[in-house]
Amino acid sequence: MAKILVTGAAGFIGFHLSQYLLKNNNTIIGIDNLNSYYEISLKKARLDQLKTEKKFTFCLVDIADQKHISQIFTEHQFDYVIHLAAQAGVRYSIENPYTYVDSNLTGFINILEGCRHGNIKHLVYASSSSVYGANKKIPFSISDNVDHPLSLYAATKKANELMAYTYSHLYNIPTTGLRFFTVYGPWGRPDMAYFLFTKSILSGQPINVFNQGNMKRDFTYIEDIVEGIAKVIDRIPMSSKTNGLESQVPHKLYNIGNNKPVNLEYFIEVLEECLGCKAVKNYLPMQPGDVPITYADIDDLEKDIGFKPNTDLRVGLEKFVSWYQEYYM
Repeated sequence: MAKILVTGAAGFIGFHLSQYLLKNNNTIIGIDNLNSYYEISLKKARLDQLKTEKKFTFCLVDIADQKHISQIFTEHQFDYVIHLAAQAGVRYSIENPYTYVDSNLTGFINILEGCRHGNIKHLVYASSSSVYGANKKIPFSISDNVDHPLSLYAATKKANELMAYTYSHLYNIPTTGLRFFTVYGPWGRPDMAYFLFTKSILSGQPINVFNQGNMKRDFTYIEDIVEGIAKVIDRIPMSSKTNGLESQVPHKLYNIGNNKPVNLEYFIEVLEECLGCKAVKNYLPMQPGDVPITYADIDDLEKDIGFKPNTDLRVGLEKFVSWYQEYYM
């Protein structure tokens, strides 16, 4: 029964997390700028679901708006902040770099400043598996070097981790960063591959399969992600271990992934079975900023909070397809 700020509440993860927290009797203040990166109507439809809850309040605000963000922190005495708002997309960051600076850097510092002055118990923020960049060691571990990002998006997420650590060090603000691995499910993001595949397959259009299909992703179902976040909220960090050395900085990082990378060709095969349609495949080379595999080492997550994502890919895709057909058809 806490008061929680959820940024990016109209987004995919923010929407599902807000629903979960509301069902557990928390008061949620959700903020979002409803930008046009993908269809605004989907974001508004998510909000319509949330607005039926008495303990949900929505504020239309851009996290890059320092004055407005400061006012929200002043008006509300938040117990926790879950920061999910960001400009997403690896490929989009190559063509629109300034958008990432505004949202992912300026926006994040505004949230950190709000937490600094708002006596927040715990800030949980979204990082990404993209920080691992050109890392060839698998599975990806929190202890791995992440100094070689392959996109500006990845660089901003690495910067977020450093910024959070600094604020934890300077102001003793407990912060936890979560490196998400390819999240999918109902109400998902239309720019994600599984969403684009579904739309194209059902309309008889070819799908673009990058790197000639030689890709693996650690697809993680949205309900697993939400459960992991909820458990992390109550796990307030008191210290961290960096390069094997104990420190008193209250900052932690975790991978949240399914720990079972799936070949892209197999993923498409399962999706075809769920849709009852075959895909027409257009094989293309690797896109700038992409990586051939993502694979999460989640040992720390299991050890510290006793949680491991476990939704089978077929089960998750069946639920997504069911939602997609109900929403769009």
